[in-house]
Parts: sequence; C-alpha cells; structure tokens
Amino acid sequence: MTAAHQPAAEPTAAEPRWDPLIRLTHWGIAAAVLINAMINKGGSGWHIWIGYGVVALLALRLLWGFLGTEEARFTSFPLSIRAARAHVSDMLAGRHRRYPSHNPLGSFMVYALWAMLIVVTASGIGMAGSPLSTIPSTGTVSYLSQHEAREWDENESGEKSEFLEELHEISANLLLLLAALHIAGVVLESSLSGRNLLRPMLGGRHKE
Repeated sequence: MTAAHQPAAEPTAAEPRWDPLIRLTHWGIAAAVLINAMINKGGSGWHIWIGYGVVALLALRLLWGFLGTEEARFTSFPLSIRAARAHVSDMLAGRHRRYPSHNPLGSFMVYALWAMLIVVTASGIGMAGSPLSTIPSTGTVSYLSQHEAREWDENESGEKSEFLEELHEISANLLLLLAALHIAGVVLESSLSGRNLLRPMLGGRHKE
C-alpha cells in the first residue's frame, strides 16, 4: 500500500505539560503532608506553620483553577461518572485515550484530595487558632494569659478540642490513604498505557 492510500492516524488529545505553578503546588503540598505526617509532632509549632503553608498552596492552586492555563482549569477535568465508567472500560479493553488534563478517574481523585486537605487544614486551624499563638512568649505574659487559657479550657474548649482532634486525625489518615491510591493509580495507568505519567509533573513531556 502506498503512502497515499494509508489510513490517517486516529487523532489524540495533546499531552499535558503541567505549568510551573501546578508543579509547585503539587510537590509543595505533597512534601508538607509527608513531613507533618512522619516527622513533625502534631501540635508543635513547625507542624502548625507547615499546615498554614499547605493552606496557602491549596488556595493558590484553587485560584489557578479559575485563572490558570487550560490544563489547570477546573473546566478541563470536570467530574463525570459516565466518563469515569467509560475510562475504566477503555482500560480493561486495552484502549488508552489521552487527555489534555486529568483523566476522568484522576479528576475524582484530585477533587477528593483537595476536599480532604480542606478538612485536615480546617480542623487543624480550629485546634491551633491564630499562628501567632504558636510563637513562644519571651516575657511573663503570652498572647493568651494563663488565666484566659485556663478559663477557655474549662468552659468551652474541651469537647470542641476533642471533636476537632478526632476529625483531624481521621481526615489526615484518609488523606494519606487517598495519596497512596493516587500513586497506585498513576503506576497502573503508566503501566497499562505505556506512558510515564510522572514525567509531565517533573517538567517534561511523555515519550512516544
């Protein structure tokens, strides 16, 4: 068959190349979560300040979902159960469609991770309060006097603190579970499709 009679190649979506801000927020949040989960003691000053760093990075990423590059915008990876089912069917059948942003299953995982991050950080902020309260006092009077702290603990904070502590611990564990499933999904998808899905998040494109 001559070149003129060869069938045209099936068009595929452009491969994503995540922009620097996406990579910054992705790896920054991942590093912060791992450090707070494995190194920093819960309730310590460093633990709290890193938590506030996660809040800043997450807020930046969510804002970028409205103002950022095409692949970063929420409209590029909407939630769709039908699309997710079709994606699973394609994977089982050995068909590998390429998406300009997250694939349908990846979209559900991204939103789940963000939602869990919000719960973790919100419950952490509820326990820690203002970040200034974590700075050691250099004098005899701290940002909250000892009398005020005792009165707060005795009257109101006991049950609230217990609830927030349990919520924070449970949501943090669920976040780590989702992160593990996310990594497993990336490995599985890379294996089935023959494409390194990690490469774009490191700054490169997929190798054909």
